Amino acid sequence: MPRAVIILNPAAGKSAMVDQMDRITDKLRLRYDEVVVYQTEAAGDGAAYIQRHAAEFDLIIGFGGDGTIHELINALCPLAERPLFAILPGGTCNDFSRAIGMNQDPLLAVEQILVGRVKHVDVGRSGSRYFLNFWGIGLITLVSNNIDSDQKERLGKLSYYISAAQSITGFEPFSLKITSADFDYDNTACLLVISNGAYTGGMRTFFPETDLEDGLFDVLIIKETSMELAWKAIQLKLTGEMPEGGAVCYFKTNKLSIEASPGQEIDCDGEIGDRTPDELENVRQHLAVLVGDLP
Repeated sequence: MPRAVIILNPAAGKSAMVDQMDRITDKLRLRYDEVVVYQTEAAGDGAAYIQRHAAEFDLIIGFGGDGTIHELINALCPLAERPLFAILPGGTCNDFSRAIGMNQDPLLAVEQILVGRVKHVDVGRSGSRYFLNFWGIGLITLVSNNIDSDQKERLGKLSYYISAAQSITGFEPFSLKITSADFDYDNTACLLVISNGAYTGGMRTFFPETDLEDGLFDVLIIKETSMELAWKAIQLKLTGEMPEGGAVCYFKTNKLSIEASPGQEIDCDGEIGDRTPDELENVRQHLAVLVGDLP
């Protein structure tokens, strides 16, 4: 008897989410004999629910924004037996749902879930913390800190880039040391982004051709604090090409260690908390996810 649970964060960006639940659950019952809806009330509720009940379900659906999805996969990924995972986009940017081809209308996304197409996606691991989209320090952390929540709600993905422009002025580069089997770096930098997905801030930016199943991170270092150079990196979505010149380094690897001086705040899927140093590993095809329309 297949069972599914929707873990719903009603505080995410789309106010119509709760109103859509009856239609969504009706659709899911075409495939699942039982559909449970668990509505969170505070941060950590969804993770605690997964830790208690994951073994009871064949499918866990996260219905919320990037913060909700980040919380849920951090409860799901450490489990030895992991049920299928799916996403109904309910936030402003919804980066990983875009990366796996989900329609941004939840009522259409649930139709994609019912198709049942499974992809085993890579997951980034930073210590005991997991991430689906990106790990970053430097300018990207400043961007996250500077985004005004009201502006984000009004302007959506554009707020990310408005904030990026505001963050670049006066930023001081830091010393960065990276050690990996594929590339070593010991110099100054103003931005380090380690990507597992193709979307940042709701747009296909730094790594438009990222492969979700190859077991490798895409790593971008921007050495200089330059408005022109930073905007070239942001505008990769338009050209699909890396900026030229010695001010940018790009490589792929599955594991790396990072040191920075002074120590840098870490932005992990938009959640800021830890600081460098850190060690990252790409856990290849670790999570089975129901996906939408992929190339």
